[in-house]
Amino acid sequence: MYGRVVRQPVLRRVLPGLFVSALGDGMSMVAVAWLAVQIAPPGREGVWTGLAVAAYSLPATVGAAVFGRWVRGFAGARLVAADATVRAVALGTIAVLAVAGALAPAGYVALLAVSSLLHAWGNAGTYTLIAELLPDEDRVAGNALVSTFTQASFVVGPALAGGVTALAGPGWVIGADALSFAALAASCWLVPARRVAAPAAPADGSAAGGWRTIVRQPRLLGLIAVTCVFFFLYGPVEVALPIHVAAELHGSPGLLGLFWTVFGIGAVAGGLGAGLLRNRPLWAVVVLIIVGWGAALLPLGLTGAVLPGLVGFAAGGLIYGPFTAICTTLFQRACPPPVLSRVLATRSALTTPSTALGMLLGGPLVSAIGGRSTLLASAALTIALGLLVAAAVRITQVRLGPVAARHDGHRNLDLAPADA
Repeated sequence: MYGRVVRQPVLRRVLPGLFVSALGDGMSMVAVAWLAVQIAPPGREGVWTGLAVAAYSLPATVGAAVFGRWVRGFAGARLVAADATVRAVALGTIAVLAVAGALAPAGYVALLAVSSLLHAWGNAGTYTLIAELLPDEDRVAGNALVSTFTQASFVVGPALAGGVTALAGPGWVIGADALSFAALAASCWLVPARRVAAPAAPADGSAAGGWRTIVRQPRLLGLIAVTCVFFFLYGPVEVALPIHVAAELHGSPGLLGLFWTVFGIGAVAGGLGAGLLRNRPLWAVVVLIIVGWGAALLPLGLTGAVLPGLVGFAAGGLIYGPFTAICTTLFQRACPPPVLSRVLATRSALTTPSTALGMLLGGPLVSAIGGRSTLLASAALTIALGLLVAAAVRITQVRLGPVAARHDGHRNLDLAPADA
């Protein structure tokens, strides 16, 4: 099924750029946090690391609202190109200042914020492009391939970034990320607009705003709500892990890169297996992913040993891998083509702040209780969330009746839980 995806003419041109930019972002997973630790005032590393990591994503929510009137009519490739161009310029500026030794913490956070302003639209554009170019039966494979690029970038990117950071400094890694987005921008700007033009909006007004479309479908709204809480509880991990590695394990950038690499290996395997889950009830999958990710964090929180933490992080990647592809496919199936990019941008605008707010919380939390304890707290609360969702799903199933729940879920969005 992946063969038909890569043989599609426009995707054959754009997919390499998406992979290269994902690799650049995989490198920045290490570099953004490590550079913040380096330039932060003594004793304030946790706060500035949290601000930096959050600034790399949180302003996307503002951009989704502020720039909507200018970009919502763009086809998928144009949305990706606009986001990649902004990313390349802002990250390139950070790299030059960092290498020159002229980067202050406040300026760093501000430039990271600029780099993320169009990212909700860029992410929406990627999956809008998949929906524009592929038939419904190939969209799970297309979404899985694109999301797997991100996961695969964790295999190579962090390890490469760890080595480059140790030898030359994190500024050079962020410079490489800027170049990767420049390559993606070039590949997408060169796609003829007529090849991926968005369908015209119907006269009946069905192309309503993204938020209005989501509200009209309670299952999508519920999925977003659960995702927001899940991502919020994950947010502190991105702050706590580098602090845990650097300050508590006395490790190197290479060790931090290794953690993200083993996560990526697991996530690649899980992401490529997403197609096997396309006919499963999503809420059952969601519960398993949430509880499984929380359990995978327990070795990091319960022990200071490196090996159990690495094994847990690899298992966590495997468990989380299918999440993005399957959820995105449900949105593609549920939304009319003229409004799809707006709905996906709205989804990103709602879920992205959840992770970023978790990161912001992670800064003072790490300062107060330490990196390892923060990882343990995230694990315990995530498992609790999964159990609460499972209980809510079960209550809904009992109220509707097993047959009605299954029939309604599969007919509408495959969101009903599996029978007990």
